[in-house]
Amino acid sequence: MHDRGWDNFMGKTPVWLSEQEREAWLGLNAVLTLLPAALDSDLQLLEGITLFDYHMLAMLSESADRKLTMTKLASHTSASLSRLSHVVKKLEVRGWVAREQSAEDARVKIASLTDAGWEAVVRMAPRHVATVRSLLFESLDDKDVNDLRRITRKLTAGMDPDHWILQDPSADLEP
Repeated sequence: MHDRGWDNFMGKTPVWLSEQEREAWLGLNAVLTLLPAALDSDLQLLEGITLFDYHMLAMLSESADRKLTMTKLASHTSASLSRLSHVVKKLEVRGWVAREQSAEDARVKIASLTDAGWEAVVRMAPRHVATVRSLLFESLDDKDVNDLRRITRKLTAGMDPDHWILQDPSADLEP
């Protein structure tokens, strides 16, 4: 096998990260690893669910009539339809979510939060929010929070310009 080497990967000379970029990347990578793991652990102890499970329930709880199409729920959770379908099935078994066909379009499935699911979210939310606050926001001041919001929106826009969190016209991506 011919080794092209790092200095000519796909015919391009790589542009290495500056020291500042490297430190920012390593810090972000640490947060991307440590934060979900800590939140998963807390939710596993609390109700035996994952952060993704909780996020899906939270998105349903915040929607009109506690219902979303599976496509919209996938968008709101940044998940594939297949992953979402698997999690919905798991939460249906617990009695927290129900699925039905849309009355307007038989091809469309709607996920809804059941009363038991609503009670579970109400039960979990105070501790989950306290954990998020403790792990993320307590070490930040208001400027940091605004910077984090602005930066995460810019990063999201670069990866998915149509992402639903970017649809708020009053939310400017600039400082």
